[in-house]
Amino acid sequence: MLKVYLSGEIHTDWRERIIAGAAGLDLVFSGPVTDHAASDDCGVAILGAEPDKYWHDHKGAMLNAIRTRKGISEADIVVVRFGDKYRQWNAAFDAGYAAALGKSLIILQPPEHDHALKEVDAAALAVARSPDQVVAILRYVLEGTLPA
Repeated sequence: MLKVYLSGEIHTDWRERIIAGAAGLDLVFSGPVTDHAASDDCGVAILGAEPDKYWHDHKGAMLNAIRTRKGISEADIVVVRFGDKYRQWNAAFDAGYAAALGKSLIILQPPEHDHALKEVDAAALAVARSPDQVVAILRYVLEGTLPA
């Protein structure tokens, strides 16, 4: 069984599309908390309120980092999605962390991000354009079969 960590943007259904497309493959998926409010507020919800927004965010980021580090370190493959909306600094950080750990890294991004992500892409073993391509990569890795 391969462990796949799904990192990156949380505003589209790309995770669900990969998980559904990979049904029947010997895979287990994990990822960050994708409930934006829960992710942002976990630190203060667990450790107490902060009047300063910086410390509010910092507490949340530290707790989320525990989950992220565990998920990436336990993964065989890390998929990092860079979407169209927002700057995804956390996704770039996750890609760098996975690369530093020697993880097999798949980047999922639109072509218009190619120049901005050239260093991230250079560290990856594959750069996919769609969740279907990611599923095809996972199927090939597990079964050695090509798309029909």
